[in-house]
Amino acid sequence: MSEYNNFEEMTVGQIVTADFRAAAIFRNAGIDFCCGGDKSLGLACREKNTSETDLLEELNELAKTEPTPGVNYNEWDLGFLADYIVNTHHKFVMKTLPEMVIYTKKIHTAHGMNHPELTEIAILSQKVNEELLQHLKKEEEVLFPAIKEVLKNDTMAAKGVILSEIYRMKSEHEFAGEAMDRINELAGGYIVPEDGCVTYKLTYDLLKRFEDDLHVHVHLENNILYPKALRLCSPEEN
Repeated sequence: MSEYNNFEEMTVGQIVTADFRAAAIFRNAGIDFCCGGDKSLGLACREKNTSETDLLEELNELAKTEPTPGVNYNEWDLGFLADYIVNTHHKFVMKTLPEMVIYTKKIHTAHGMNHPELTEIAILSQKVNEELLQHLKKEEEVLFPAIKEVLKNDTMAAKGVILSEIYRMKSEHEFAGEAMDRINELAGGYIVPEDGCVTYKLTYDLLKRFEDDLHVHVHLENNILYPKALRLCSPEEN
């Protein structure tokens, strides 16, 4: 349908890649635009029992306005985008994850008797911490340098690294995304119960900020950086 700018023919990830402002629309609808970015708009709406027509209308209204200059990640140089991800999202993860583990353990100790869901939240937070920190290290020391090497020297060895690493990286993203989805579900959308203390609220705020950042982080990699890096390894690109 032309009035909707063909959004219904695009995946969720493609829509956000074309205009990052659409991320807010999907976030409000509870639609995953990062790990679930390869789904069509219709499928994503059906899974969340959300009106596709209403969402298309929101996207169409958004498309009528000019995007904010400087935030079109899809136009950024690939090496610059990799550096941005490290300096922005990786640093945030490395600072926030240890705090998340500490605080989820604290509220579990203090409130676990009345809120048994805090047991699983604390366990999942620890697992995300263990998996994601290793993931970031591999990106910074192996994948991202290989991408820059291909951009600079177009070496076959670096292309082999890209091809072998990206598919594993995406599966690790899926683990982190699913774990945070489960934490969100257990936490009831991060609504603090009536008997929750100040630390309870601080912890839920921290979890929400981490999840929001993870969605953007994974979107930039799954839907922009990784596909472009894979195209560098394609014979058609050379």
